[in-house]
Amino acid sequence: MSEVRGGVLLLLLGLLYLGTLWPVQGALLVSRYDATTKETRGAIRSIQKRSVDDAKMVEVLSVTVHCTVASRFAHTVMTSSALNKANSSQEILFEVDLPKTAFITNFSMEIEGQIYVGVVNEKEQAKKQYEKAVSSGRTAGLVKASGRKMEKFSVSVNIAAKSNVTFILTYEELLQRKFGKYEILTRINPKQLVENFQIVADIYEPQGIAFVDAHATFLSNELLPLVEKTVTDNKAHISFSPTLDQQRKCPECDGSLINGDFIIKYDVKRASSLGDIQIVNGYFVHFFAPPDLPRIRKNVVFVIDRSASMRGPKMIQTRVAMESILSDVHPEDYFGIIIFDSSIHFWKESLTKATEENVDEAIKYVRQIQHMGSTNINDAVMKAIHMLQDNRRNKKLPERSVDMIILLTDGMPNAGESNLQRLQQNVCEAIGGNMTLFCLGFGDDVDYSFLDVMAKQNNGVARRIYEASDATLQLQGFYDEVASPLLSAVDLRYPDNAVDSLTPHHFSQLFNGSEIVVAGRLSENDMDNFLVEVFANGFEQDFQVQGEASVTDWDVIYPEKDYIFGDFTERLWAYLTIQQLLETSKSGPAEKKSNATAKALEMSLKYSFVTPLTSMVVTKPETEDGPSGPLIADKLTEVDGDPHFMIELPEREDALCFNINDSPGTIFNLVKDPSIGLLVNGQTIGDKMVAPDGKVNTYFGRLGVVHHTLGVRLEVTTEYITLSQDGQKVKLLWSDQASLKGPSVDLLLTTDRSVKVTLRDSVKFVILLHKVWKMHPYHQDYLGFYTLDSHLLSPSVHGLLGQFYHGIEFEVGDLRPGEVPEKPDATMYVKGHQLNVTRGWQRDFRKDLKKGENVPCWFIHSNGTGLIDGSAEDYIVSGLFNTV
Repeated sequence: MSEVRGGVLLLLLGLLYLGTLWPVQGALLVSRYDATTKETRGAIRSIQKRSVDDAKMVEVLSVTVHCTVASRFAHTVMTSSALNKANSSQEILFEVDLPKTAFITNFSMEIEGQIYVGVVNEKEQAKKQYEKAVSSGRTAGLVKASGRKMEKFSVSVNIAAKSNVTFILTYEELLQRKFGKYEILTRINPKQLVENFQIVADIYEPQGIAFVDAHATFLSNELLPLVEKTVTDNKAHISFSPTLDQQRKCPECDGSLINGDFIIKYDVKRASSLGDIQIVNGYFVHFFAPPDLPRIRKNVVFVIDRSASMRGPKMIQTRVAMESILSDVHPEDYFGIIIFDSSIHFWKESLTKATEENVDEAIKYVRQIQHMGSTNINDAVMKAIHMLQDNRRNKKLPERSVDMIILLTDGMPNAGESNLQRLQQNVCEAIGGNMTLFCLGFGDDVDYSFLDVMAKQNNGVARRIYEASDATLQLQGFYDEVASPLLSAVDLRYPDNAVDSLTPHHFSQLFNGSEIVVAGRLSENDMDNFLVEVFANGFEQDFQVQGEASVTDWDVIYPEKDYIFGDFTERLWAYLTIQQLLETSKSGPAEKKSNATAKALEMSLKYSFVTPLTSMVVTKPETEDGPSGPLIADKLTEVDGDPHFMIELPEREDALCFNINDSPGTIFNLVKDPSIGLLVNGQTIGDKMVAPDGKVNTYFGRLGVVHHTLGVRLEVTTEYITLSQDGQKVKLLWSDQASLKGPSVDLLLTTDRSVKVTLRDSVKFVILLHKVWKMHPYHQDYLGFYTLDSHLLSPSVHGLLGQFYHGIEFEVGDLRPGEVPEKPDATMYVKGHQLNVTRGWQRDFRKDLKKGENVPCWFIHSNGTGLIDGSAEDYIVSGLFNTV
């Protein structure tokens, strides 16, 4: 009957990698580069050869990387050209991981003189379009945000026989300043000699360039002169263009020595305490990092998880890192240490000044930390908050100082308060905006999204610490970033009557070596009196500076160079605005989340940014003999296939499944949102006849959608689609191809595949037609139902699907053998119930409409009893458009 996917959309970003061009069969293996301390992570990684003969069938003609930076905003274009010498098409997979702050803006292809440019759309639409192109042997490419951490972008390419193909990938980002420099890093490993290999960077900084350094990890001292660098007052040009012979590992070798990192580091001149303000074409950007400020004293409590899961290398690396960090605490700072498992332990009951004697004593203490017990994050963090509050109240801390907590944990809270939302709420209410919380998630098992939200709610950031030999350096590196605050409570002000759509301009701290960036759209053209003011708390006195900004004329500063970005300040403003909206949609107040998501999607589409909400696809047009148009299947929730429901939970990388067994002809309510007048019902159908095994399969064969407020009624069967509004009715057959646009509803019908319905200011639905061989003795055609933008529905939404649209809290424990060895049983705690569940699989039809693919999930028995509200019978209604 049905399959359901629901859950909360994760909005985190990662790094960047790009695969070179090699033929593969099936899935490709591309090594990931997991270091997260770099601002820019371009990577050109070769795909593993399946055989020498296969590799020779694709010749890589060129690889070029061109990065242009204007006022820290970087525009990088990666280009690869290849020739497929084989007599058949060959598929290639790029895996592209962007920096946390980077968005892909274009992926295009040039095939035998014709250029095909990617289009940004909602996620799954691009995926289906690509798969269809590949299945027919045509050239296609996909750029798609994948994974709950948003670390990977995938680019899959099917190169047609005997074809020349050039692939162009473009992304943009704002370079972040850390430790007093900006960094552009490109990882390269072409795995073969390339006739035309080039890396070029052009940096334009009107503020003036203080220094530029460029080197590569794979170049010896003898080869360093291959990196050419030209630097003037406000621009720099860096290039690396080795010949074929210069790429060789040895004079007679075919192997390439190019395998590693190409790194550019630079900083700008900083003469003004006000910072640098640029106004270009109706938008402004303000870079604020005043020079020569003394550091503010800080008060830091280290909260360290020592639960049993920290055993082994993690505990050892934590002890070593803490020794180094404590040694670096400034003598004027105050610090405290709390270690926790199921209970809480203090090094001292109060913060202590970082004298040499106290630091030595603290180091001896952390050397003795041993793993044990479970994980009580709530009580540990609350104790740290109270310690800082008590010390502040009793005047034990310097008046002009900043308070911070650094939490290190590797797991989920399973002692004390274990409800994540309540834990976050407890911490946020206790902190009250008066201190900063930084969260370090150690290892792969930690719930990083939980830590990320909790940190952002309290003016901090989260950082994942990877389980690797350099984990100690990762921990120490993070501390170094926040070790030296220069200003606190930083408030940047601009004329109210001249600026709208301002990006965040209030910051809890400015750290040494970092930079604050604010951008905005101007509401008037007269910029003669654009007054900028900055207020903050400094070391011994308040910091205050003001000044007037004027329009920046890039044509005067760089008369000989047409700037590649065009109106780069507008794109920088849009980029920062989308980043903030994505954060709000994840960690902001509940009443703002849905609006933030909708606005972020709107701006992502407008500016062609590939964000967590969008994808980009480019495909060669179909031939007359080819299959029909691309299938759209973007979804968060779905009902599909053989009788089961499935709830996908991206935050937990897990899913819940249950069956609802009833007789054919039963009508179930799937979605009901009375606050907006939305109703979705589905009627089941059975097989043509009972199979020999006696099993009766049921599916959805008829769906009804009603939006009372908009006056829209939609009926979809396996034979036709009927849309009614305001007394007008349109009937379409599945064999039609149609696009209808009305004042309240849009409908897009793809022949024999899908119909997408967009309701004004509300959700979108996609209904798939599953075609079954007409001569099949038992089965018949059935429908799949997918909901897009389910977060736009109200909190009162319900139904068999609707009740899960805003997430579900549960815990699973007591794993034990089940009736089938590969399907263990466990105990689930959900909605106040204790349920016996089984680890099994259900079919997911997103990638393969005919066969589907198995997806692991926790199966809830007895028609979902205990998981769904009430019983399955409670959702039966009397008619396709009835509520009861």
